[in-house]
Amino acid sequence: MRVGISIDRWDGQPATVGEMVGLAQRAEAAGFTSGWLSNIFALDALTTIAVCGAQTAIIELGTAVVPIYTRHPWALAQQALTTQAASGGRLALGIGLSHAAVVEGVWGLSYAQPLQAMADYLAVLTPLVQTGQAQVVAGSYWVNATLTVPGATPCPILLAALGPQMLALVGRVAAGTITWMTGPQTLRDHIIPTLGAAAAAAGRSAPRVVAGLPVAVTDDPAAARALAARAFRIYGVLPAYRAMLDREGAVGPGDIAVVGDEDTVAAALARLAEIGVTDFQAVPFAVGPDKAASVERTYTLLARLARAYGAAAPA
Repeated sequence: MRVGISIDRWDGQPATVGEMVGLAQRAEAAGFTSGWLSNIFALDALTTIAVCGAQTAIIELGTAVVPIYTRHPWALAQQALTTQAASGGRLALGIGLSHAAVVEGVWGLSYAQPLQAMADYLAVLTPLVQTGQAQVVAGSYWVNATLTVPGATPCPILLAALGPQMLALVGRVAAGTITWMTGPQTLRDHIIPTLGAAAAAAGRSAPRVVAGLPVAVTDDPAAARALAARAFRIYGVLPAYRAMLDREGAVGPGDIAVVGDEDTVAAALARLAEIGVTDFQAVPFAVGPDKAASVERTYTLLARLARAYGAAAPA
């Protein structure tokens, strides 16, 4: 299992591009094999990765995740390949649907038939990223396009998938999945076997499983879980994440946060590796009055574990 880190400020404040470059450089120097950037309501993740990638050397940089509804697949392919060229071939392109509350309530777009929307989108995006060409009729897309991006190589496409049909789509066509707020039991019993079965049926090798969870190394796990329950409470009500929490038998995000002392957190990561998670995306959060020291303790352990697990190439 490769151990990566969320590239962002730990205090929840929006980071500048310059700060993100520093965070990516620090993660690379610390030994993390991957750094993951969200794409929500602040910086554009791909633009930021292009800048960070030009100022780092070996760390994989991934989006977790770019929502598909605001970008035509040709535009996303062009941006992804440009970012891939700028980063020297180290981009992992994570994409997802977002949520009905955002797609309809914020952007004013339709969230009807999300599974079909993603399948149609991938029908255009995948050949453009892999070959630079697409002659596709899929849903509302009628695409006859070519892309020539100097220095670009194909980048892996990872799909945020939790439900069985979306996981089956990943198994058939994508390089892997990115999960968030999904506990180890659900990963073991639902995510990984569903993916594996779909990939095997399509004659493909097992896809990557990038599992993201909040992490705090602390001597007060009860306080950490209570804090995680508050800090990440939105994920306890969004339907896709709520379904995964219910599968886990979890009341809320605090129940699946990775918290405890160094040995406890290390054991939790070992369990994820044992069940077949290929990449861990750690999202540190602060516990206690000295928040900077709390995050530093977590970061230090995670970096040590990243170096111990090593940098095996992703599938």
